[in-house]
Amino acid sequence: MRLVVMAAVLMVAEGGRSCGFGCRPTNISIQVESCGSVESVFTTVCSGQCYHEDPIYIGDDWAEQQVCSGDWSYEVKHISGCPVAVTYPVAKSCRCSMCDSGNTDCGRFDGDVP
Repeated sequence: MRLVVMAAVLMVAEGGRSCGFGCRPTNISIQVESCGSVESVFTTVCSGQCYHEDPIYIGDDWAEQQVCSGDWSYEVKHISGCPVAVTYPVAKSCRCSMCDSGNTDCGRFDGDVP
């Protein structure tokens, strides 16, 4: 019986880790504007945290930070009464990968977190 309880606790703990740190597609609503009109569109973005451990010493050698990123495509929305279409991003898949300093601030946060 103790073995079964311990296995269940470990499964819940591992499941909690993946839920808390998981990088996954998330549905959101964003505002788009064209011809002076604003409408909401529903899209998908990559959201979540990637597991990372800081070293136990202070120095200049930091492990590479992994960030939540993904594969993107773009969709087009036509706002009624406007001939100009709006293009917006849609995340197709998400994963934790090394930080790309070409499009992301990969620096460390040295401040205090309340």
